[in-house]
Formats: sequence, C-alpha cells, structure tokens
Amino acid sequence: MAEPVIENQTHHHVFRRLMGYLKLDKKSLTLAILLLIIATGADVLGPIIMKVFIDGYLTKRYFPTAPLVLLAVAFIAAYGVSALFHYYQMVLFQKVALNIIQKMRVQVFSKVQHLGLTFFDQTPGGSLVSRITNDTEAIKELFVSVLSAFLSSGVTMIGIFAGMFFLDVRMALICLVLMPFILFLMWWYGRLSSAVYRVTRAKLSQLNAKLNESLQGMAIIQAMRQEKRLRDEFGRINEAHKVSRLKNVKLNALMLRSAVYSVYLLGLILILSFFGIQSFAGVVSIGVLYAFVNYLDRFFDPVNQIMQQLTLYQEAMVSAERVFGLLDDKRMAPIQIGQHSPKIHEGKVEFRDVSFSYDGKTDVLKHISFTANPGETVALVGHTGSGKSSIINLLMRFYSIDRGEIVIDGAPLTAFTNEELRRRVGLVLQDSFLFVGDVASNIRLSRSVSEADVREAANFVQADAFIEKLPQQYQEAIGERGATFSSGQRQLLAFARTMTLKPKILVLDEATASVDTETEEAIQLALSKMRQGRTTIAIAHRLSTIQDADQILVLHRGEIVERGNHQTLLEKHGLYYQMYQLQHGADQEKVVHR
Repeated sequence: MAEPVIENQTHHHVFRRLMGYLKLDKKSLTLAILLLIIATGADVLGPIIMKVFIDGYLTKRYFPTAPLVLLAVAFIAAYGVSALFHYYQMVLFQKVALNIIQKMRVQVFSKVQHLGLTFFDQTPGGSLVSRITNDTEAIKELFVSVLSAFLSSGVTMIGIFAGMFFLDVRMALICLVLMPFILFLMWWYGRLSSAVYRVTRAKLSQLNAKLNESLQGMAIIQAMRQEKRLRDEFGRINEAHKVSRLKNVKLNALMLRSAVYSVYLLGLILILSFFGIQSFAGVVSIGVLYAFVNYLDRFFDPVNQIMQQLTLYQEAMVSAERVFGLLDDKRMAPIQIGQHSPKIHEGKVEFRDVSFSYDGKTDVLKHISFTANPGETVALVGHTGSGKSSIINLLMRFYSIDRGEIVIDGAPLTAFTNEELRRRVGLVLQDSFLFVGDVASNIRLSRSVSEADVREAANFVQADAFIEKLPQQYQEAIGERGATFSSGQRQLLAFARTMTLKPKILVLDEATASVDTETEEAIQLALSKMRQGRTTIAIAHRLSTIQDADQILVLHRGEIVERGNHQTLLEKHGLYYQMYQLQHGADQEKVVHR
C-alpha cells in the first residue's frame, strides 16, 4: 500500500506557510525577539569593554580604582543581562513553539478524522502515525531550536559586525569578505541535505507502516510462521534507513565542522596578516586586536550554530511537506450537498440504478435498484466480492456515488447532514470495535446518553445478562479492542451502543458471522427485537439467519441476479438455491459427524 501523494510544494511556499503559524502568539514572539536583541547587545558590549581596559589601562600600566571598578561592574552587568535575557527569550521561544505544534497536531488529527475511506484504503496506518507524531515532532524542532537559533545567531552576527565597524572599518570590511564563503556553504549544505532527509523520512514512515502491520497481524504471523519473512522485510527497510542516515552523518561531518573551520582559519589569517602589516607602519592597538580576534571567534559560534541547525531545518522542511500534503489532501469524507436538511422519519430506503467503482475503472456495483419499505428487512447475499459491503458503504455515505441515486424518505442521501444520518442509521459491523475505557462509556460513546438509557439499551439487547456478572458491571474496564471479551459479548455491546441512538434504519454487516454457536441464539434474539419497527438492511453469510426477511437480494459480480423471499428463491432453483443447498448440506454433514 502506497503513501498518499504529496502535493509538490516549493521550499519557499512551505517555509512561508510554517511562518504563518507564528501569528498565533505575536505578543510572546515580539517580546522574545526584543529580549534577544538586548541580550545580543550585552554580548557585543563585552569585548568593547575589554578593549577599553586593555588599551586605556593595561598597556599604559595605569590602574585608577574608580574607573576600573566601573568597567568591572559594566562587564559583569553586561554578562548578567546577557545570561538573564537569553534565558527568558529561550523560554518564550519554546512556549511559542509548543503552542504551534499543539495546534498543528490537533489540525492533523482532525483532518484525519474527516478524510474519506478512499484515503484510508490507499494509505498505511503506520504512515499516518509517522506524520502525526514523528513529522510534527521534527517541525517542533524548527520552532523550538532552529527559529530561535537563526534569530539569535543572525542578531549576534549583525551585532558583531556593528562592533567591528565601530572599532575599525577596514578590518570589518576584510571580515565581511568571509560572508560569501559562509553563505555558499549554507546554500550547498541545504541543497545536498534536502534530498537525503527526504529519503530518510520516507524510510522512517515505511518502518512505522511495517511495524504497525506486524503488530496488528501478530496472531496470523505466528500461526503461519511468518516471523522470518517479516523480520527480513523489516530488516531491509531498516538497512535502507540506516544507509540514508549515514549519508547525512558524513555530510554533516564534512560541512558542519571541516568546511566552517576552514573559513574561520581564513578569517583569522586575514586579521593577523592585516595587523602584522600594520605593525610595520606604526603602533598596533592590542585592545583592538584582542577585540577582533574575540569577535571573530564569537562570529563563528553562531555560524556553527546555524550550520548545525540546518540539519534540523532540512528535516523540518521535509516533514512539513509531508504534513501539509496530508492537510491539503482532497480525499474527504462525503458531506451534505445543498442547504435543505431533511429528517428521517419513516426509514424508507431506495436505491435507484446505482453503479459504483472504487478505482474509477472497474465497477463493483452495476445498476443496483431496490426498495426497503419502513419496517421491512432486506437481506443481501452472495459470494465474496459480489458487492454486498459496497451497498452498505454507499448507504452509510462512506463513499460518494458515481452514478444513480440513493433516496431515504423521498430525499436524496446527499441532502442529509452527517448528524442526522449517523443518528438515524445504526450500523453494526461483523468485527465490533471497542474503545479503551469501560462498558458504560463504550455503550454511550461520550454522547449525552443517561445511565438509565445505557442500562435500558443493554437490557433491550440482553447484554445485561453478562454485564451484571462482571466484577465492576458497567464500570468494568475494557482494554484495547476489547480483547478480554468474547466475540459474542463484544457484539452485544455493539448492539446496545447502536440502540442508544434509537435508529429508524438498521444496517447489519454480517453481524453474526464471527459469533460462536453458544452466543448465536442470544444474538439472534437481540437482532429480532432490534429489527422490529425498523427498516433493516442486512448482509448475511448464513442463509438460515435471514429466512424471514421480507426481501432477499442475491448479488453476483456487482449485479442483482435474483430477488424475492426465501421460499420464492428456492423455487427458482437459481444461485440462491445452490448456495442454500451447499450450506444446508454442510449443516447436515455437521449433524451426522456429531
């Protein structure tokens, strides 16, 4: 399964979009920048104070108490202001960054909740986890570390150059010659590292996807002895990720230390050469020499910092491309069309010449037409791949209809709001999903359902019989996916959850397919009660469970090939008759063997 296609966005566009998040906390950001400028000014002032001390007092061997105390106090004060304001500006930058990432993660998670099933059909779950966690974490580093480092380093470099020009214009111009070399290194590093990080992020996403697949299918992996195959596949992806990371390490080792240090040495040679030449012509100011060497050393600290942060910057930009690609994905869940918002009162369902394709090429449904009148039960039967689940998917509006129309109570399906549709159409799947929590919360699902209604729903579907035997009853803890409950118990809880909605239309997707024989009788009795007075559309594997259906639709390769009630279809001696004979014969054989 491939990852979702990422819209090709320019580096500049991605950066501008990221910077747009800074508007969320302008006051804190402005204050942080102001504190940074003050702290940098204090940093720059230190070498100038030392220059005054060296040239004005040390070299002249002149040590008056009052001026020296004043210089010492000024130097200590500058250091103290620098340390204090750097601390507060860093805290403010971190606060801004964490607020941004909190909002971004909520945005991404919310977007995922509203994507259509088409997106999830084409996207590995592990890849999504990687985007919501790893990629947003990388973006966090952009705001936490990179942005503050870039601003701090940029302000520091400007301040250092200001100090240099204040001391000696000619020397400052000589040092300015180094800037093209530094900018070239940054540009070259960004160009090389971007491609490496894009591969690294893709491989990390693949690792998460493979890990997620392995954890979810662990029972099958162990039962079919697939451990070695999965380990080998994971190992190959992991090796590719390691190779990509090693390329990045080599690139960093070359660019972040060796190349930058070479430029630093070039600057040091220029400064010493200039002062050496100057010494032949006259007296050289030792204080100015000290200040320039100190400034040069301080100047390359932010250069090194920027180069090191470029690693995180490139990683964040690649991650931002992936996150924005997800936020911009157009494969949304179908929503209401038009302003008219009809209500479901009776529950009459009509399919009118509906055709549908998942991939836009091969139709899985072809000219489906039928009517389920209020209170009737319509059963869908057919071999695997005949289109039964696709009919349910379209009725639940998980996918948009290609051709034809679905109508509920005379209004097109597209006209209903999601709230009305989900409230009035109850769905029970073959594999009932339970959330981490307790029994009551899984029946209620955070809706405004009273405790009395929870118990009433459980009693209605006869789930109360096993719930009240639990140690904590309705407060009994439920682990991930309800693994400690039997399939029948999970199904009864799903029935109770559905009945709290009091739906007018009931959709059953093979609700008894995975239920053990012992629980099936309770399930069938619950289903019988649930169907009373409701329009029911049910997919059934076991034909014995739908013999009392008002209408049975037999599907084959996406078409309705037979329709009628149980007895009528048997008399036709068609596909339904063959399916019934196969199942009936199998059931008879089981009885004989017993």
